[in-house]
Amino acid sequence: MADTFRVGVTRDFLKADGTLGFGDIGLGLLEEAAGVGWEFLGEEARELSAEQVAGYDALLVLGPRVTAATLAGAERLAVVARFGVGYDSVDVGACTAQGVLLTITPDGVRRPVAAAVLTLLLALTHRLLEKDRLTRAGRWGEKLEYMGQGVSGRTLGIIGLGNIGREIVRLAEPFGLRVVAADPYLTAAEAAAGGAELVSLERLLREADYVSVNCALTAETHHLLNRERLGWMKPTAYLINTARGPIVEQEALYEALVAGRLAGAGLDVFEQEPIDPGDPLLRLDNVILAPHAIAWTNEAFLENGRSACGSILEVAQGRVPRYVVNRDVLESPRLQQKLARYRAAEGAR
Repeated sequence: MADTFRVGVTRDFLKADGTLGFGDIGLGLLEEAAGVGWEFLGEEARELSAEQVAGYDALLVLGPRVTAATLAGAERLAVVARFGVGYDSVDVGACTAQGVLLTITPDGVRRPVAAAVLTLLLALTHRLLEKDRLTRAGRWGEKLEYMGQGVSGRTLGIIGLGNIGREIVRLAEPFGLRVVAADPYLTAAEAAAGGAELVSLERLLREADYVSVNCALTAETHHLLNRERLGWMKPTAYLINTARGPIVEQEALYEALVAGRLAGAGLDVFEQEPIDPGDPLLRLDNVILAPHAIAWTNEAFLENGRSACGSILEVAQGRVPRYVVNRDVLESPRLQQKLARYRAAEGAR
Protein backbone atom coordinates (compact mmCIF):
# COMPACT_ATOMS: atom_id res chain seq x y z
CA MET A 1 0.00 0.00 0.00
CA ALA A 2 1.15 3.52 -0.78
CA ASP A 3 0.86 4.68 2.85
CA THR A 4 2.88 1.77 4.26
CA PHE A 5 6.01 2.89 6.10
CA ARG A 6 8.67 0.79 4.38
CA VAL A 7 11.80 -0.40 6.19
CA GLY A 8 14.84 -1.92 4.46
CA VAL A 9 17.16 -4.12 6.54
CA THR A 10 20.72 -4.79 5.33
CA ARG A 11 21.44 -8.39 4.42
CA ASP A 12 24.57 -8.74 6.57
CA PHE A 13 22.26 -9.73 9.44
CA LEU A 14 21.73 -13.01 7.56
CA LYS A 15 23.85 -16.13 7.30
CA ALA A 16 24.61 -17.69 3.92
CA ASP A 17 21.53 -19.90 4.18
CA GLY A 18 19.28 -16.87 4.62
CA THR A 19 18.56 -17.32 8.33
CA LEU A 20 19.28 -14.68 10.95
CA GLY A 21 22.85 -14.93 12.12
CA PHE A 22 22.42 -13.14 15.42
CA GLY A 23 19.25 -14.58 16.88
CA ASP A 24 16.50 -12.25 17.99
CA ILE A 25 17.32 -8.67 16.99
CA GLY A 26 13.95 -7.18 17.81
CA LEU A 27 12.41 -7.33 14.35
CA GLY A 28 9.19 -8.45 16.00
CA LEU A 29 8.64 -4.81 16.93
CA LEU A 30 8.37 -3.99 13.23
CA GLU A 31 6.15 -7.02 12.62
CA GLU A 32 3.66 -5.88 15.25
CA ALA A 33 3.49 -2.22 14.21
CA ALA A 34 0.45 -1.12 12.24
CA GLY A 35 1.18 0.46 8.89
CA VAL A 36 4.81 -0.71 8.83
CA GLY A 37 6.30 -3.21 6.40
CA TRP A 38 9.89 -4.42 6.36
CA GLU A 39 12.14 -6.61 4.24
CA PHE A 40 15.79 -7.41 3.74
CA LEU A 41 17.54 -5.53 0.95
CA GLY A 42 18.01 -7.46 -2.24
CA GLU A 43 21.75 -8.04 -2.06
CA GLU A 44 24.65 -7.67 0.35
CA ALA A 45 27.06 -4.84 -0.40
CA ARG A 46 29.91 -2.99 1.32
CA GLU A 47 28.28 0.27 0.21
CA LEU A 48 24.56 0.66 -0.29
CA SER A 49 23.55 1.91 -3.72
CA ALA A 50 20.89 4.47 -4.53
CA GLU A 51 18.92 1.75 -6.30
CA GLN A 52 18.89 -0.44 -3.19
CA VAL A 53 17.47 2.22 -0.89
CA ALA A 54 14.97 3.79 -3.27
CA GLY A 55 11.39 3.58 -2.00
CA TYR A 56 12.22 3.05 1.67
CA ASP A 57 11.26 5.34 4.53
CA ALA A 58 13.81 3.81 6.89
CA LEU A 59 16.97 1.74 6.77
CA LEU A 60 18.22 -0.57 9.53
CA VAL A 61 21.95 -0.80 8.86
CA LEU A 62 24.61 -3.08 10.35
CA GLY A 63 27.85 -2.89 8.36
CA PRO A 64 27.45 -1.33 4.87
CA ARG A 65 28.53 2.21 4.16
CA VAL A 66 25.90 4.87 3.58
CA THR A 67 27.35 7.61 1.39
CA ALA A 68 26.20 10.70 -0.46
CA ALA A 69 25.82 8.49 -3.53
CA THR A 70 23.61 6.12 -1.52
CA LEU A 71 21.28 8.95 -0.58
CA ALA A 72 21.16 10.64 -3.98
CA GLY A 73 17.52 10.74 -4.99
CA ALA A 74 16.29 9.01 -1.82
CA GLU A 75 13.49 11.53 -1.40
CA ARG A 76 11.35 9.21 0.69
CA LEU A 77 14.02 8.17 3.19
CA ALA A 78 13.63 9.72 6.65
CA VAL A 79 15.90 7.72 8.96
CA VAL A 80 19.05 5.60 8.86
CA ALA A 81 19.05 3.54 12.06
CA ARG A 82 22.60 2.38 12.67
CA PHE A 83 22.79 -0.91 14.59
CA GLY A 84 25.49 0.09 17.10
CA VAL A 85 27.13 3.33 18.20
CA GLY A 86 29.84 3.85 15.60
CA TYR A 87 28.77 5.92 12.62
CA ASP A 88 32.04 6.44 10.73
CA SER A 89 30.52 4.32 7.94
CA VAL A 90 27.73 6.86 7.41
CA ASP A 91 28.10 10.24 5.70
CA VAL A 92 26.49 12.39 8.38
CA GLY A 93 26.56 15.57 6.31
CA ALA A 94 24.84 13.86 3.40
CA CYS A 95 22.11 12.61 5.73
CA THR A 96 21.51 16.11 7.02
CA ALA A 97 21.47 17.62 3.54
CA GLN A 98 18.92 15.02 2.45
CA GLY A 99 16.67 15.57 5.46
CA VAL A 100 17.48 12.13 6.91
CA LEU A 101 17.87 11.35 10.61
CA LEU A 102 20.83 9.23 11.68
CA THR A 103 20.29 7.28 14.91
CA ILE A 104 22.50 4.99 16.98
CA THR A 105 21.90 2.51 19.82
CA PRO A 106 23.96 3.45 22.91
CA ASP A 107 21.67 1.59 25.31
CA GLY A 108 22.29 -1.67 23.48
CA VAL A 109 26.10 -1.59 23.53
CA ARG A 110 26.80 0.01 26.90
CA ARG A 111 27.05 -3.10 29.08
CA PRO A 112 28.27 -5.63 26.45
CA VAL A 113 31.21 -3.48 25.30
CA ALA A 114 32.15 -2.46 28.84
CA ALA A 115 32.10 -6.12 29.86
CA ALA A 116 34.27 -6.94 26.85
CA VAL A 117 36.87 -4.39 27.97
CA LEU A 118 37.04 -5.96 31.42
CA THR A 119 37.22 -9.41 29.81
CA LEU A 120 40.27 -8.41 27.79
CA LEU A 121 41.89 -6.66 30.75
CA LEU A 122 41.56 -9.70 33.00
CA ALA A 123 42.53 -12.18 30.29
CA LEU A 124 45.70 -10.19 29.59
CA THR A 125 46.71 -9.67 33.20
CA HIS A 126 46.03 -13.32 34.10
CA ARG A 127 47.90 -14.38 30.93
CA LEU A 128 44.94 -16.57 30.12
CA LEU A 129 45.76 -17.51 26.53
CA GLU A 130 49.40 -18.21 27.36
CA LYS A 131 48.37 -20.56 30.14
CA ASP A 132 45.83 -22.21 27.86
CA ARG A 133 48.54 -22.90 25.27
CA LEU A 134 50.90 -24.09 28.01
CA THR A 135 48.37 -26.63 29.23
CA ARG A 136 47.51 -27.90 25.76
CA ALA A 137 51.19 -28.38 24.94
CA GLY A 138 51.80 -30.50 28.03
CA ARG A 139 54.12 -27.88 29.57
CA TRP A 140 52.47 -27.92 33.01
CA GLY A 141 55.79 -27.66 34.80
CA GLU A 142 56.53 -24.26 33.25
CA LYS A 143 53.62 -22.47 34.89
CA LEU A 144 55.84 -20.57 37.34
CA GLU A 145 57.28 -18.71 34.35
CA TYR A 146 53.86 -17.24 33.54
CA MET A 147 52.92 -15.30 36.65
CA GLY A 148 49.88 -13.05 36.27
CA GLN A 149 49.35 -9.53 37.52
CA GLY A 150 46.86 -8.43 40.18
CA VAL A 151 44.87 -5.33 39.28
CA SER A 152 43.95 -3.93 42.71
CA GLY A 153 45.49 -0.52 43.29
CA ARG A 154 46.59 -0.13 39.67
CA THR A 155 45.47 2.61 37.31
CA LEU A 156 42.95 2.22 34.51
CA GLY A 157 43.02 4.98 31.91
CA ILE A 158 39.90 5.51 29.82
CA ILE A 159 40.15 7.54 26.61
CA GLY A 160 36.61 8.83 26.06
CA LEU A 161 34.44 8.84 29.17
CA GLY A 162 31.11 8.59 27.41
CA ASN A 163 28.33 6.03 27.49
CA ILE A 164 30.63 3.00 27.44
CA GLY A 165 33.47 4.58 29.38
CA ARG A 166 31.23 5.31 32.34
CA GLU A 167 29.93 1.75 32.32
CA ILE A 168 33.52 0.47 32.40
CA VAL A 169 34.07 2.55 35.53
CA ARG A 170 31.01 0.96 37.16
CA LEU A 171 32.09 -2.57 36.30
CA ALA A 172 35.70 -1.96 37.38
CA GLU A 173 34.78 -0.55 40.80
CA PRO A 174 34.90 -3.88 42.70
CA PHE A 175 38.46 -4.51 41.48
CA GLY A 176 39.87 -1.55 43.40
CA LEU A 177 41.27 0.25 40.39
CA ARG A 178 42.11 3.93 40.31
CA VAL A 179 40.44 5.40 37.22
CA VAL A 180 41.67 8.37 35.20
CA ALA A 181 40.07 9.64 32.01
CA ALA A 182 40.97 11.87 29.07
CA ASP A 183 38.02 13.50 27.33
CA PRO A 184 38.12 17.01 25.83
CA TYR A 185 34.33 17.31 26.02
CA LEU A 186 34.03 16.90 29.80
CA THR A 187 34.74 19.08 32.80
CA ALA A 188 36.55 17.73 35.84
CA ALA A 189 33.25 17.76 37.73
CA GLU A 190 31.49 15.75 35.02
CA ALA A 191 34.31 13.20 34.96
CA ALA A 192 34.22 12.92 38.75
CA ALA A 193 30.47 12.29 38.57
CA GLY A 194 31.30 9.43 36.22
CA GLY A 195 33.78 8.00 38.71
CA ALA A 196 37.05 9.15 37.15
CA GLU A 197 39.72 11.80 37.57
CA LEU A 198 40.01 13.98 34.46
CA VAL A 199 43.61 14.26 33.24
CA SER A 200 45.44 15.14 30.04
CA LEU A 201 45.98 12.42 27.47
CA GLU A 202 49.73 12.55 28.08
CA ARG A 203 49.34 12.11 31.81
CA LEU A 204 46.89 9.25 31.30
CA LEU A 205 49.27 7.40 29.01
CA ARG A 206 52.23 7.93 31.32
CA GLU A 207 50.41 6.81 34.49
CA ALA A 208 47.96 4.10 33.41
CA ASP A 209 48.65 0.40 33.77
CA TYR A 210 45.73 -0.33 31.44
CA VAL A 211 44.61 2.02 28.67
CA SER A 212 41.13 1.48 27.23
CA VAL A 213 40.20 3.26 23.99
CA ASN A 214 36.51 4.21 23.95
CA CYS A 215 36.27 7.36 21.83
CA ALA A 216 34.66 7.73 18.42
CA LEU A 217 36.72 7.66 15.23
CA THR A 218 36.84 11.18 13.80
CA ALA A 219 39.35 13.26 11.87
CA GLU A 220 40.70 14.40 15.25
CA THR A 221 41.07 10.91 16.72
CA HIS A 222 42.58 9.18 13.66
CA HIS A 223 45.97 7.86 14.88
CA LEU A 224 45.36 9.57 18.22
CA LEU A 225 47.65 6.91 19.67
CA ASN A 226 50.56 7.32 17.28
CA ARG A 227 54.18 6.30 17.67
CA GLU A 228 55.03 9.25 19.92
CA ARG A 229 52.06 8.83 22.25
CA LEU A 230 52.43 5.05 22.48
CA GLY A 231 55.97 5.82 23.58
CA TRP A 232 54.58 7.62 26.63
CA MET A 233 53.09 4.38 27.96
CA LYS A 234 54.85 2.31 30.59
CA PRO A 235 56.57 -0.88 29.36
CA THR A 236 54.43 -2.80 31.87
CA ALA A 237 51.18 -1.35 30.53
CA TYR A 238 48.46 -2.98 28.43
CA LEU A 239 46.45 -1.34 25.63
CA ILE A 240 42.83 -2.34 24.96
CA ASN A 241 40.98 -1.09 21.89
CA THR A 242 37.33 -1.99 21.37
CA ALA A 243 36.42 1.28 19.63
CA ARG A 244 37.82 1.69 16.10
CA GLY A 245 41.10 0.43 14.71
CA PRO A 246 42.42 3.61 13.05
CA ILE A 247 42.46 5.43 16.40
CA VAL A 248 45.69 3.50 17.02
CA GLU A 249 48.64 3.56 14.63
CA GLN A 250 48.81 -0.21 14.20
CA GLU A 251 52.35 -0.45 12.82
CA ALA A 252 53.68 1.60 15.72
CA LEU A 253 51.76 -0.58 18.18
CA TYR A 254 53.28 -3.73 16.68
CA GLU A 255 56.77 -2.27 16.98
CA ALA A 256 56.18 -1.35 20.63
CA LEU A 257 54.90 -4.84 21.46
CA VAL A 258 57.79 -6.59 19.73
CA ALA A 259 60.37 -4.36 21.37
CA GLY A 260 58.89 -4.89 24.84
CA ARG A 261 57.89 -1.25 25.21
CA LEU A 262 54.38 -2.49 26.04
CA ALA A 263 53.40 -5.59 28.00
CA GLY A 264 50.53 -6.56 25.72
CA ALA A 265 47.34 -5.57 23.97
CA GLY A 266 43.73 -6.66 23.54
CA LEU A 267 42.35 -5.67 20.14
CA ASP A 268 38.85 -6.13 18.80
CA VAL A 269 39.37 -3.62 15.99
CA PHE A 270 42.05 -2.98 13.37
CA GLU A 271 43.13 -0.35 10.88
CA GLN A 272 41.94 -2.60 8.05
CA GLU A 273 39.15 -5.09 8.60
CA PRO A 274 39.26 -7.98 8.26
CA ILE A 275 42.89 -8.02 9.32
CA ASP A 276 45.29 -9.47 6.73
CA PRO A 277 46.06 -13.14 7.59
CA GLY A 278 49.73 -12.29 7.12
CA ASP A 279 49.71 -9.36 9.53
CA PRO A 280 52.58 -9.76 12.04
CA LEU A 281 50.25 -8.94 14.94
CA LEU A 282 48.79 -12.41 14.53
CA ARG A 283 52.12 -13.97 15.49
CA LEU A 284 52.49 -12.24 18.86
CA ASP A 285 51.83 -14.17 22.07
CA ASN A 286 51.22 -11.05 24.16
CA VAL A 287 48.20 -9.95 22.13
CA ILE A 288 44.59 -11.13 22.33
CA LEU A 289 42.66 -10.55 19.11
CA ALA A 290 38.96 -10.67 18.22
CA PRO A 291 37.20 -10.09 14.86
CA HIS A 292 35.35 -6.89 15.84
CA ALA A 293 32.92 -9.13 17.66
CA ILE A 294 34.04 -9.57 21.25
CA ALA A 295 30.92 -7.77 22.49
CA TRP A 296 28.62 -9.76 20.21
CA THR A 297 26.24 -11.51 22.58
CA ASN A 298 22.55 -12.30 22.43
CA GLU A 299 22.04 -9.47 24.92
CA ALA A 300 23.88 -6.95 22.75
CA PHE A 301 22.08 -7.84 19.55
CA LEU A 302 18.63 -7.95 21.06
CA GLU A 303 19.03 -4.60 22.81
CA ASN A 304 20.69 -2.97 19.78
CA GLY A 305 17.86 -4.23 17.60
CA ARG A 306 15.14 -3.08 19.96
CA SER A 307 16.73 0.36 20.16
CA ALA A 308 17.16 0.70 16.39
CA CYS A 309 13.66 -0.57 15.65
CA GLY A 310 12.29 1.69 18.35
CA SER A 311 13.87 4.69 16.65
CA ILE A 312 12.36 3.63 13.34
CA LEU A 313 8.90 3.29 14.87
CA GLU A 314 9.16 6.72 16.47
CA VAL A 315 9.82 8.19 13.02
CA ALA A 316 6.98 6.13 11.53
CA GLN A 317 4.67 7.93 13.95
CA GLY A 318 6.08 11.32 13.01
CA ARG A 319 8.18 11.75 16.14
CA VAL A 320 11.88 12.47 16.66
CA PRO A 321 13.67 9.51 18.27
CA ARG A 322 15.98 9.86 21.25
CA TYR A 323 19.43 9.00 19.91
CA VAL A 324 19.84 11.29 16.90
CA VAL A 325 23.43 11.94 15.80
CA ASN A 326 22.80 14.83 13.39
CA ARG A 327 20.66 17.13 15.52
CA ASP A 328 21.00 19.91 12.92
CA VAL A 329 18.67 17.97 10.63
CA LEU A 330 15.76 18.72 12.96
CA GLU A 331 15.61 22.18 11.38
CA SER A 332 15.36 20.72 7.87
CA PRO A 333 12.06 21.50 6.09
CA ARG A 334 12.52 18.27 4.12
CA LEU A 335 12.57 16.23 7.30
CA GLN A 336 9.69 18.12 8.83
CA GLN A 337 7.56 17.44 5.75
CA LYS A 338 8.25 13.73 6.05
CA LEU A 339 7.41 13.68 9.75
CA ALA A 340 4.21 15.59 9.13
CA ARG A 341 3.20 13.05 6.49
CA TYR A 342 3.82 10.17 8.89
CA ARG A 343 1.80 11.88 11.63
CA ALA A 344 -1.09 12.35 9.24
CA ALA A 345 -0.95 8.70 8.18
CA GLU A 346 -0.82 7.61 11.82
CA GLY A 347 -3.83 9.77 12.66
CA ALA A 348 -5.83 8.28 9.78
CA ARG A 349 -5.41 4.70 11.03
